[in-house]
Amino acid sequence: MQRLWRSLKTWPDWTGWAQCGAIAALGLCLLAAVAFPTGVAHWQPHWADWPSRLARVMLVPAFTEELVFRGLLVPSRGESSRPSRWIILSLALFVTWHVVEALTFLPGAHLFLTLPFLHCALILGIACAGMRYLGGSLWPAVLFHGVVVFLWQAAFGGPDIAQLLK
Repeated sequence: MQRLWRSLKTWPDWTGWAQCGAIAALGLCLLAAVAFPTGVAHWQPHWADWPSRLARVMLVPAFTEELVFRGLLVPSRGESSRPSRWIILSLALFVTWHVVEALTFLPGAHLFLTLPFLHCALILGIACAGMRYLGGSLWPAVLFHGVVVFLWQAAFGGPDIAQLLK
């Protein structure tokens, strides 16, 4: 719990933000390279009610998932002699979580069971874990996760929660 609390109270310094920005840029390129050719993402703008949608995705999934998968599990630099074990565990659980969601309480989340989507979830998880580890804070990962999901839903054909619950 101390790790989680520290990650919430910490804000990256300028170097940390720069590292997180580089990770975000690389993560977005990798996501695009997987999502567009496989159909996980395609241009389908839907900007109606965007402030509400942004607020919702920043809370769920961004904040809640980052709290669990990066805040509790991924250490900051110097907090663990074996950070790779924690990062790999967080990635395995994060990807598995999306399968569990699709098989249990999100009946419309068939896309979550496809390999291209799971590859995208893995890329997102790696980027967020890298931000958490290098920056020492949970907030860059929350911001990145939220912006990615928001853009996917608002501009690139991703399902919103109402569609996932159908």
